Amino acid sequence: MSANQASAVRWRKLGAILVDRGLLTADQLRRSFEEQGISGRRLGEIVVEEGWVSPLDLALALAEQHNLPFVELIPDDVDFDLAALLPEHLAQRYRAIPVREVDDTAVLVAIADPSDLQAIDELRIALKRKIELTVADVRDIETVIRNVYRADLEIEEEPEPALLEVSEDREEIRHSATSIPAVKYVNNALAQCIDEGASDIHFEPHDDHMVVRARVDGMMREIMTIPQRLHSGVISRLKIMGSLDIAERRAPQDGRLFVKVAGAPVDLRIAVLPTTHGEQVVIRVLHRAAQGMDLADLGMSAAAEATFVRAIRQPYGAVIACGPTGSGKTTTLYTALHQLNDPNRVLMTIEDPVEYQVSGIAQIEVRPKSGLTFARGLRTILRSDPDVLLVGEIRDEETARIAIQAAMTGHLVLTSLHTHNAASSLERLKDMGVEPSLLAAAINCIVAQRLARRLCVECRRPYTPDAGDLEELGSLAEQPFQLYEAAPGGCSRCSRTGYRGRVALYEIMPVAGRLRGLVRASTDEIFAAAVQEGMLTMKQDGLRLALEGVTSLTEIRRVTGDRLA
Repeated sequence: MSANQASAVRWRKLGAILVDRGLLTADQLRRSFEEQGISGRRLGEIVVEEGWVSPLDLALALAEQHNLPFVELIPDDVDFDLAALLPEHLAQRYRAIPVREVDDTAVLVAIADPSDLQAIDELRIALKRKIELTVADVRDIETVIRNVYRADLEIEEEPEPALLEVSEDREEIRHSATSIPAVKYVNNALAQCIDEGASDIHFEPHDDHMVVRARVDGMMREIMTIPQRLHSGVISRLKIMGSLDIAERRAPQDGRLFVKVAGAPVDLRIAVLPTTHGEQVVIRVLHRAAQGMDLADLGMSAAAEATFVRAIRQPYGAVIACGPTGSGKTTTLYTALHQLNDPNRVLMTIEDPVEYQVSGIAQIEVRPKSGLTFARGLRTILRSDPDVLLVGEIRDEETARIAIQAAMTGHLVLTSLHTHNAASSLERLKDMGVEPSLLAAAINCIVAQRLARRLCVECRRPYTPDAGDLEELGSLAEQPFQLYEAAPGGCSRCSRTGYRGRVALYEIMPVAGRLRGLVRASTDEIFAAAVQEGMLTMKQDGLRLALEGVTSLTEIRRVTGDRLA
């Protein structure tokens, strides 16, 4: 039998396994073979790309086809020193990684496609040992590869301020900060946290060690431990990167730097705070590239999306996004900007900081030390002929007055406010000194939101709701539904948490009709009237997402609490 004939038999066998497992229909298999005949690509690659088979199901089928064990690969199971012996370009090309030594002569290698004989030969030659194969999900292998071959960050550092005098102590501190262990720990910690999607990174000193923790999907996660002897060097390294005074250890400091991870620019904001165990550093991660700017990515219900679109399509007025820090307000506002961004409009923003960079929009970053505040910049912008204006946040009375007046004089104003729900935003603006009559005339709608964790689709598990769940769901439980919960221990793709990614819960309150006449009323009265007018609360929106299998009731309770029900 020729090599081509053998390959064809092998692919037919894989196809049969996928069909027997109910993962592929006969028609899909036929179409896959037709595509394979045209492109020459592997069958597994085709069925995964088409979305017919998941990478995990393909890996399980390949393991069965080749009588090999399947492994759920996680970084903790891999000997990094051994894995690094394989050149990175081969690991990337063949989606394979050494896992551990079997004995003195053999190495266990996890591979995504065990049918690639050329890959197996090259791996054997590169490692100079016998290899035993195990099959793993290609996504798990890629995650391990990123961890093993994590490249140094490209640091764009500003020069140290000229006013800082160079002393012997400062030179000693700088030497500790540029030592190889300190640089390695800092770069690895930053790269790993950013790679895992962290929004905040904490370098926390303790009595005998330093802990690096990251906030991922809204929850804190421990990343690594750093020996106490490197505490000073690591903190000083971070200060140098942020152009801060390395000799000042008693006063808080703020700085910023830019890094590139996998070629993507990331803006880091650094806050240094003295504690009883030494200086602590907290880094806020801002991804500069604009992503996820389509309305569908927000995950709003059909009714909420229609209300939101009507508000942002008005020629003037204010659309306010409210919620705590890290609730996704900026993403929602930039999604609105993306919908409005066309050559017939002039769009401008004033922010602190500029979190997304979008072509076609003039973006201004406030600099209080230089006198460019929100209020001062806003006045100048209004003389620059904008049609749509994004004000990053209303923080004071002056900014609030200018923004609301701009919304009344022919501008569409998008802005954010720190309040806990939509109804309380009106009370907050009144407390700032804005006249209720202006609010009634200027505001199109208020969007309150929170972020809840998404269930990991790879390991979520269905369950039967109890009486308490059914009572909480109320009339929503009258239709057929299936609830899911996070699997204990999760899986490798969700870092053993049971959750992966986040989704927003929305409460959208249009200020129209009856509500315009209630702006002078209390928050409770406004909230009750909005619900009577058909507004869905964040809790109700969360229950919708739970019924759709996107998240869990446990997560919705954690995020909203009884107060927002």
